[in-house]
Amino acid sequence: MGPVRDALARAARGAAWYVRQLMGDDAYRVYVEHRRGAHGPDVPVLTERQFWRQRMDEQDRNPGARCC
Repeated sequence: MGPVRDALARAARGAAWYVRQLMGDDAYRVYVEHRRGAHGPDVPVLTERQFWRQRMDEQDRNPGARCC
């Protein structure tokens, strides 16, 4: 029963990751990791509130970039 349970757990983690990516739930975390990794730890990072405001404003300016 162990291998089946492990496979189901892996599938559930994969599905959860996919949904988070699709919905953009971890977009801020990915942004912060990119800024710090690609540009160095001293580069200013938007606050989470600023990040989401900028993201929503960009989607409003460019509605073709989303499905709905």
